[in-house]
Amino acid sequence: MSAPSVSLPAHGGILLLDKSEGWTSHDAVAKSRRAFGTRKVGHAGTLDPMATGLLVLGAGPATRLLTHLVGLDKTYTTTIRLGIATVTDDREGETTAVADAAAVAEVLRDPERIAAAVRELTGDIMQSPSAVSAIKVDGQRAYDRVRAGEAVELKQRPVTIHAFEAGAPRAAQSDDGAAVIDLDATVRCSTGTYIRALARDLGAALGIGGHLTALRRTSVGPFEVADAGTIEQLVSGERAELLAPADVATRLFPELPLDAQQTLDLGHGKRVDVGEAHDAPLAAAIAPDGRLIGLVSVKRGVTRVVTNFPTPDADAAGGAA
Repeated sequence: MSAPSVSLPAHGGILLLDKSEGWTSHDAVAKSRRAFGTRKVGHAGTLDPMATGLLVLGAGPATRLLTHLVGLDKTYTTTIRLGIATVTDDREGETTAVADAAAVAEVLRDPERIAAAVRELTGDIMQSPSAVSAIKVDGQRAYDRVRAGEAVELKQRPVTIHAFEAGAPRAAQSDDGAAVIDLDATVRCSTGTYIRALARDLGAALGIGGHLTALRRTSVGPFEVADAGTIEQLVSGERAELLAPADVATRLFPELPLDAQQTLDLGHGKRVDVGEAHDAPLAAAIAPDGRLIGLVSVKRGVTRVVTNFPTPDADAAGGAA
C-alpha cells in the first residue's frame, strides 16, 4: 500500500464524505484506504453512482461503530420525473413505458391528485425494493438477474417515510421530447428505504409511471453533508477531519463516564456496577481521558459490553491495521 496522505489516529475515526456523481461507494472506500494507509475502512450505507451526498465511513478501530450507524434515519433531496418509467427506476435505466401526453397533462392540471398520492406514500408503508438493487435472490444479486434479462420482483418490506415534502409540479420535456412532470422533493426516511422505488410507486399511483432524475443524501442521523469533505480533498490531504469515536458515540447514545478502575475492568470485558441511574439499552462508556472504551447496555446498574474498543496497544498487537 502506498504512503498515506492522511495521518490516522490510533483509535481511528468516522469520516464524512460528500460523494460526487459517478463514484461508487466501493470507490470511496478504496480511495480512503489508500489515503489512510490501512485496509480497515468501511461504510455505513451505500449510495448509487448516480447519487451524490453524504457517505459515512469508518477508519481503523472506529469501524466497530459502523454497525450502530447503519440503522440511522436518512434525509434526501430528489427530483422525480413523472410520465416515464425505467427498468432501474432512475434516469440511468432503459425506458420501459412512456405515458400519453394527455394523461400527463391531466395529472399536471390537478396538483391535489399528486399531493394525495404523496400522502399515501408517507408514514409506515410497504415497499418493494427496486429490481436493480444489491439484494440477493437465490444467492444472486437482483441487479445481475435484471441485466441477464430476467424479470425480478422483490418482496415488499416495511419502511417508514417520516416526511415526504414535495414542491410544486412543473411541466417539462424528456430528452426524447416526451411530456413529463418534474417534482422536487425532500424525503426523510428509515434505513432500507429506496427513494427510486418511491418515485416508481408515485408514478404508478398516478397512472403515468415515474423515476428519479437526481438524488442527494443530505443527512444520516445527526450527521450533515454540510460538514463533509470530498474524496478529492481526502486524497490530496487538503481536508480530512475525522470525528473521534467518543464524539460520535455520545451524539448517538447516553454518555456513561467511568473512573480509572471501571475503565480497566470494562476494557477487560468485566461487568461493572455503575448504578441504576445509568440504565440504558445502549450507552457510550467514556474513560477519564475522553476515550471511548465501549458501547454497553446497562440493566439494574450493571454493564454488559455490546461493542468494545481496544486500546491502541492491544489493537496494534493484533495487527488490526
